[in-house]
Amino acid sequence: MRRELRASVVAVLAFTVLLGLAYPLLVTGIGQVVFPGAADGSRASANGRTVGSRLIGQDFRVPVLGRNGKPRTDADGNPVLVADRRYVQSRPSSTTYSASATAFSNLGPNSRDLRDRIAASARDYVALEHPYDPGLRRGDVPNDAVQTAGSNVDPQISVANARIQAHRIARVRRIPLARVNALVDEHTDGRALGVLGEPAVNVLELNLALDREAPR
Repeated sequence: MRRELRASVVAVLAFTVLLGLAYPLLVTGIGQVVFPGAADGSRASANGRTVGSRLIGQDFRVPVLGRNGKPRTDADGNPVLVADRRYVQSRPSSTTYSASATAFSNLGPNSRDLRDRIAASARDYVALEHPYDPGLRRGDVPNDAVQTAGSNVDPQISVANARIQAHRIARVRRIPLARVNALVDEHTDGRALGVLGEPAVNVLELNLALDREAPR
């Protein structure tokens, strides 16, 4: 009995050290040497400071200020936000891109709430982009411009979405549309393994490039 107990304790300690300490340290060390950027969270920097991760989407809206200079709030006490016209906007997120609350909306295709949410997003999208792209119609709105992602922190949008927003960016920042589209191309990720998924534009990387191209 004592021998079996001693063997069990030794086995637990050995596997704890091996799998709970040595293996994680080994994998972490390999990651830091071979893939240091990915191992540290694929962080993006601007002017010497970390501004986010290339893997986590951000909200590029700004609060609406009242006459007193303070942010306006809605009936629930949340600040009223509008798109910052200088930046490419991420796809909608029901969690406002909170990395601590990644979850899908769980609304089905027959949900009235989902239908109303998509309709409202489409109206807002057209209202924002139509002044800069007069030919834009409701039927031209890309799906990702009105639908949330499964995680609600998707860092990418479709190329079609970025091309539409490029008209606004070019006008507001006073740079040629061709240059904005070139930056869109530079920050478009291709299909995984060449066949999986669709090409998509990393919003954070594109907005950082726009700030370098046309600083405030």
